[in-house]
Amino acid sequence: MRTALRTAIATALVAGVAIAAPALAAGAALAADGPVAAPSAQAKPAAAGADASKGTLVRTETLLNGTVAKIYKADNGHFRAELFFQDNPVGVLDAAAGPVAGNDNGQFFVLFQDGRTLNWDRNYVPGARPGTYELADGTVLELAEKEGRYALQMIVDGKGRGFTHLNGFRQVFQFGQAVVVLEQDGGFAAYIPGSAKQAAPKPVENPAPAPAPAPTPGPVVTLGECTVQQVIPSVFAQLTVTLTNDLEKGPKAVLNDEAGKPILVLDRDHAADLGQGLTIKDANTTTPKLGQRTQGGDTPYAWTAFPKLPKGCEKDTATPTPAPSTTTPAPAGNTGTTTTNGQTSVIPQGGVAAGAEFGAEDDSTALIAAGAGAASLAAAGLGFVVLRRRAGVHA
Repeated sequence: MRTALRTAIATALVAGVAIAAPALAAGAALAADGPVAAPSAQAKPAAAGADASKGTLVRTETLLNGTVAKIYKADNGHFRAELFFQDNPVGVLDAAAGPVAGNDNGQFFVLFQDGRTLNWDRNYVPGARPGTYELADGTVLELAEKEGRYALQMIVDGKGRGFTHLNGFRQVFQFGQAVVVLEQDGGFAAYIPGSAKQAAPKPVENPAPAPAPAPTPGPVVTLGECTVQQVIPSVFAQLTVTLTNDLEKGPKAVLNDEAGKPILVLDRDHAADLGQGLTIKDANTTTPKLGQRTQGGDTPYAWTAFPKLPKGCEKDTATPTPAPSTTTPAPAGNTGTTTTNGQTSVIPQGGVAAGAEFGAEDDSTALIAAGAGAASLAAAGLGFVVLRRRAGVHA
């Protein structure tokens, strides 16, 4: 004789949660390898003279372990099951506020408030540890212990639908088509009505959390006629860099912390900060690039182009044509004459030309060194000067 069912059922008069299960054949007996039809001998019509104080006896069932269940209808939405083993009463299940269940060493009997019953063996995880479990039909449940009580919730698309805590010693839940019985120690069993595939809840490994999506650059914002700005991710986690490209002021890169507070600023005049691994390339052009790296040495930079200037903001790089000169260039070769302020001077030729100087011709005297003899006297250290005045005086 199994005493567990008698003891458990006798103390299992607990109220379960209301569930909307599909119609099931009354008196179905469920074997370990799937549902089977209950023999007619296991579902007997009510006997005449039944105790009216218990309600109306609607049938008698024999469970898989030999226990006899007498099913009474006490009222609409209220059924009772009196359980007997070898003609000895072993307990009562009262489904007044919701379905109730008994457990005999892993064999379960469930009575619904509309009179339906389920009876199955195994499909049970005794004393289950908190975690995620998959049922035979693919339903995923999470078992948790909260505030000293166990609770279950269904997981759909990786998200929980909300925990329902155990209320009492044992409780019946329904998740989709699956009927689940949760015990006070965390053990629970599951049955899929109408399915040939039955199994105990299977623990599943919690999948590794999906990596966070990589941060992406923000939109390019126009701040002025020829000024644009864009916020891009930093190579340092949770930091950002604000890139500003200005036709006149040039590029500017601002490294910001998690709160958006500036940490450092790079611009045309200060284009690199090796300590933070930032540098601006081509800072004197309209197409600069920002280099970032987390390590020094030979670690390569990751390059990001500054936002492109709007159309029409390109610099004019053409070389201007020089203005024509107002000075008439001297003719090629030495003609022996120069013109200064409209006056003409004759430049001596030959040996004398090398040391001769002439001033402009006017009323003052002019110094002339004449002939080869003057050159000879000068060579001998004798001073020889001839003064000639405009008036025609000759020395």
